[in-house]
Amino acid sequence: MTDHMPEPLHALAFGAHPDDVEIGAGGLLHKWVKQEKKVGICDLTYAEMSSNGSVERRQQEASEATRLLGLHTRLNLGLPDRGLMPVQEQIQVIAHTIRLYRPRIVLMPYWEDRHPDHGMCSVLVREAVFNAKIRKYETNEQEILPAHRVEHVLAYFINGQTEPQFLLDISEEMDVKMAALGAYRSQFEMGPDSVATPLTEGYLERVRAREYVFGQSAGVAYAEGFVSHTPLLLKDFL
Repeated sequence: MTDHMPEPLHALAFGAHPDDVEIGAGGLLHKWVKQEKKVGICDLTYAEMSSNGSVERRQQEASEATRLLGLHTRLNLGLPDRGLMPVQEQIQVIAHTIRLYRPRIVLMPYWEDRHPDHGMCSVLVREAVFNAKIRKYETNEQEILPAHRVEHVLAYFINGQTEPQFLLDISEEMDVKMAALGAYRSQFEMGPDSVATPLTEGYLERVRAREYVFGQSAGVAYAEGFVSHTPLLLKDFL
């Protein structure tokens, strides 16, 4: 076992690329931060295949978004962008991260999305969550960590969505969520060297509109929607 284990996290949110988690769950993460809970984001890739921006700039933008949200931890596993596959090597590194940070709650993208990496991130995280709780499952020969059981796995929406199973009021967190997304200027704003993508065509306005519609259905200004593969005990959120 490692000599120094980091503090356990209340929640660890996984995304395929820097900005994925902010799009779907930035408000919830900031709400937890305001409640003095330790939360983190784990990006699987550096988004090196993105049409706009560079890896270096994207990391700077991710650092600014992390600061705005007040996150305790931000990680990047360095898996290949557009090369995510359900193979043991990738599942093991995610499971090892879960065992290392021991989150109560794990977040992942909703499994149906126009970007294949988002759906594959969901597949990989579900496999890793399951394997992380198996005592005899080995994740790293150099650093043996005890098994860890995640209490809840929630899926947030990026591009694809379905009817949410539950909504969380983020009216007071919406401005910070949008500021964190606004940090990713290379992705959402056109610059001299940019090419047009779905992200540069009013994408942030659509995110705001989605959270507005979710909020309207719940009688609040803004809300984020989530789904879960398993039933949730409501007492855990009260």
